[in-house]
Amino acid sequence: MFDVVDACQHIPESGQSAAPQTRDGCQECLKTGSSWVHLRSCVECGKVGCCDDSPNKHAHAHYREHNDHRLIRSFEPGEAWWYCFEDNFGFEIEGTGPLR
Repeated sequence: MFDVVDACQHIPESGQSAAPQTRDGCQECLKTGSSWVHLRSCVECGKVGCCDDSPNKHAHAHYREHNDHRLIRSFEPGEAWWYCFEDNFGFEIEGTGPLR
């Protein structure tokens, strides 16, 4: 059986993530009046940013500014997947449901 920990060593032992800092949308896009396609939440600090399909790619920019914040979670309703920028690896963790 495939173990996600074998593919990504950055998964927190607790399997938990920081609570999203806002439920309103991409924090940077909201400041500038920009739009986004999908939302992501930083596992380390809870910063909510827009996806790489969005014009500003704020979630990825957050990782580039904070290299130790390499994990994100989908912040879309009903989605429970995680992604590691460093390992370029998407996965789900059993027992963790959607953030909203």
